Amino acid sequence: MNAATPPDPAHIRQPLPPREDESVGTEAFRAIDRMREALSARFTGGLSPASLALATFDWAAHLASAPGKQMELAVKSVRKTNRLLTYLAAAASHPDTPACINPLPGDSRFEAEGWRKQPYNFWAQSFLLNQQWWHNVTHEVPGVTPHHEDVVSFAARQLLDMASPSNNPVTNPEVVERTLNEGGGNFVQGFQNWLEDVNRQTAGQPPVGTENFQVGKDVAITPGKVVYRNHLIELLQYAPATAQVRAEPILIVPAWIMKYYILDLSPQNSLIRYLVGQGYTVFCISWRNPTAEDANLAMDDYREMGVMAALKAINAIVPGQKIHAAGYCLGGTLLSISAAAMARAGDDRLASLTLMAAQTDFTEPGELALFIDHSQMHFLESMMWNRGYLSADQMAGAFQLLRSNDLIWSRLVHDYLMGERTPMIDIMAWNADSTRMPYRMHTEYLRRLYLDNELAAGRFMVDGHPAAIQNIRAPMFVVGTERDHVAPWRSVYKIHYLADTDITFILTSGGHNAGIVSEPGHHGRHFRVALKRAADPCLGPDEWAAAAASRTGSWWEDWSAWLAALSTPESVSPPGMGAAGSDYAPLEDAPGTYVLQR
Repeated sequence: MNAATPPDPAHIRQPLPPREDESVGTEAFRAIDRMREALSARFTGGLSPASLALATFDWAAHLASAPGKQMELAVKSVRKTNRLLTYLAAAASHPDTPACINPLPGDSRFEAEGWRKQPYNFWAQSFLLNQQWWHNVTHEVPGVTPHHEDVVSFAARQLLDMASPSNNPVTNPEVVERTLNEGGGNFVQGFQNWLEDVNRQTAGQPPVGTENFQVGKDVAITPGKVVYRNHLIELLQYAPATAQVRAEPILIVPAWIMKYYILDLSPQNSLIRYLVGQGYTVFCISWRNPTAEDANLAMDDYREMGVMAALKAINAIVPGQKIHAAGYCLGGTLLSISAAAMARAGDDRLASLTLMAAQTDFTEPGELALFIDHSQMHFLESMMWNRGYLSADQMAGAFQLLRSNDLIWSRLVHDYLMGERTPMIDIMAWNADSTRMPYRMHTEYLRRLYLDNELAAGRFMVDGHPAAIQNIRAPMFVVGTERDHVAPWRSVYKIHYLADTDITFILTSGGHNAGIVSEPGHHGRHFRVALKRAADPCLGPDEWAAAAASRTGSWWEDWSAWLAALSTPESVSPPGMGAAGSDYAPLEDAPGTYVLQR
């Protein structure tokens, strides 16, 4: 497609054809059901009431018919009550008495000194013991479907977090102290903060402080050009920062559930700027933010018009060279599918494959699977059918619930009860700059990968043939993060069971985003690393973690060294920006226009 011409509608997938046994009347009946569910979604935050009801009934019915489990819970309740009373009696005379229960790792709600004083210690300890008891109530009930157990446990945790004494201005010692010191001024300021947030949300404006991180001015400012554009992507080529560069260029495939510039944030923590500074020619895909008109874009459109189109452009700009390909999150999953299809077809253009927080086996996808079952899928499809896409606000709710303490309740306490504003940083501003998911693509992604696990099973078809990861022979560099709620590292690790090539696996500190944005010099960063050659025996994830070498610092440096070892030793002069006189001539400065779409 010529970069200067408008997109050809023929490149966009047409709607799925109806089944032979479906008449026009049947479609009308289905539309009634979808409209009803789309309407319901407005009141449920996109969560399927039927899915929750089925899980609750399964759990309640089995608990009611399990007298042994009931007696166990009764005994645990008595024991926890005795532990609490014993602690309170001891703490009354000895305030430094150790707590009878400590919060779970990562729970910082009760760290303040005030929680060790009465009556706050009573409320905190009671809550933690109650939280532990409800964990026992919702787990290991004989006969309950594992998915339903996870859903019920998750729902119980949300209700408990809502009722936490840290969220109550009367039972939170930090709020009480602030209120006494400021004469209630914190509530006045908190109310103003709340009004401002409500007004911004109603007007469709981003959160307070995001205006200080404008794309192309404050973030995403690594110099470069848009060298190709089609209906789905803009391909960015970054200007060289060194006199000589590595012969093999790098293509970065980010996720389309987010804007690409998570990898090009501020200059000091930009992965793209770092790679350019290390002497690499870097290309990056910037995805279009789809609208209702793009409802029928399919997974294969993202492969063809995204990864394959980008590779073709790079071949024209840097001819005769293999390409280091790197994918992040969904982009990594798509890249692995593309690489598998290329390998089967004998296409050896890839020098290496890097997957960052990207899953290829979805049997253990983590807490995100709570929102993906057949009932929930039907609900999501109805929502997307109504709009043509899954909107950013519909996705944000699910991700916030996965970390409700950090993303919901701690903000409520800090911004509205304490009357302070959480300082905006670049990664938070980027997180607020979300995108939409096309109806057909997202349905295929969730059904074929999450529900049916077609890629790991060798049933994901590309051009009539299975995209088998086992066919990939390019060496792999795979990154998992310790606290990833989106792509748990043990799930990412399953690439070892699928690929028959050398795999360097990194487990880095941080979460799904902060673990990847791990620039050199960042205090407190660490990672573990180990190489598994194709002929080596495969270890389980916990065995691997115990045996892998532990290092401090940034994994970026190890990745750069790994890329260098797989590149031509001799450096070359930087290629031109784009290819003049062709479809890949520079169009405009990076970051382009697609990243600015709202």
